Amino acid sequence: MAVGLEVLHNYHPVNGLRIGIAQAGIKYEGRNDLVIFELAPGSRVSGVFTLNSFCAAPVQVSKQHLSAADIRYLVINTGNANAGTGPQGVADALATCEQLAQLTGVAANQVLPFSTGVIGEPLPMDKLLAGLSPALDNLAPDVWPKAAEGIMTTDTLPKGYSQQVKVANDELITISGISKGAGMIKPNMATMLAYLTTDAVIAKPLLDVMCKELADKSFNRVTIDGDTSTNDSCMLIATAQAKMAEISSKDDSRYSAVFDAFLEAFMVLSHAIVRDGEGATKFVTIEVQQAASVQEALDVAYTVAHSPLVKTALFACDANWGRILAAVGRAGVQNMVLEDIDIYLDDVCIVQSGSRAASYTEEAGAAIFAQPEITISIRLGRGDVIERVWTTDLSHDYVSINADYRS
Repeated sequence: MAVGLEVLHNYHPVNGLRIGIAQAGIKYEGRNDLVIFELAPGSRVSGVFTLNSFCAAPVQVSKQHLSAADIRYLVINTGNANAGTGPQGVADALATCEQLAQLTGVAANQVLPFSTGVIGEPLPMDKLLAGLSPALDNLAPDVWPKAAEGIMTTDTLPKGYSQQVKVANDELITISGISKGAGMIKPNMATMLAYLTTDAVIAKPLLDVMCKELADKSFNRVTIDGDTSTNDSCMLIATAQAKMAEISSKDDSRYSAVFDAFLEAFMVLSHAIVRDGEGATKFVTIEVQQAASVQEALDVAYTVAHSPLVKTALFACDANWGRILAAVGRAGVQNMVLEDIDIYLDDVCIVQSGSRAASYTEEAGAAIFAQPEITISIRLGRGDVIERVWTTDLSHDYVSINADYRS
């Protein structure tokens, strides 16, 4: 059950981008499972990828191609991750690029491959390659909703974002994007794919910086189960088709407006993954305030977010706040002063100066825990750093979904 997630039906087409979709039957018959992005010449593409040492074959190939050529096509399949497949997996990813390149008249290294699905199984190349031509035959600028469905695995709903933003008096840019992911989510750049596109004219070096900074504030701050996927990829694509002068520096007066617009898109799409977390019934913000460093704040936030005891208490609507306190205490913060710590559930103080708040009542805590959206705020009293992480509860359905995933 997705928590507060609405399906987007109306997207703004992005100038310089067409999308093709096909039913290749890679895992299931009768569903869209192959998506191709065609980019106009001169497009700029940046990406961040999983830090899992067992990164999937398409991740390896995409990183190589991204550093070597101007990208013209992206090809995404669902149903099979092509991960843990050794040299044959890399050969299959390269063969996919080569076949698409032959069909479109570009170089093979101008194609980026992406895969998501079951790990450790050979990619059914006959089906994948046979689906390329039908996808190309369907290229169109206005098929975003089908593309969002075409990259889903255990997602219950497609995830999308689209807005048009004025960045100067006469400069209007379009931002449209999709993401997928519901489990094996703890990005380190989850199973997570995200594609954010714009027609803005942004220099490639600046786009690279922006992509990393934006991902760090959004996709790299969400977690469902603490498992970093082999296939995580987050791509930021600028087709450079908008009527505007190029933005090449953070000193450009338009930069902050563009960055803020992208940040909203990254936040919406990353939060959509949490809202659709496998079996999730709660959307939970873990906010750590007054930390001495970013790492310290994240250590505390992730320890709470990954605690099975905290997550199951959230699912049960059981205001067992001692589990939160225990998680904070084992986060590894050096020289923590317990008397400096306050903890809140929304605006209800549960811990004050390191012990149960005098004003706290079980009824007040239970009322907060029963909400579908909750903020756990932890104040460490050590500095002025604030970090946020977004997560879910842990339900019976999460276990069932993952126990039955390959059946």
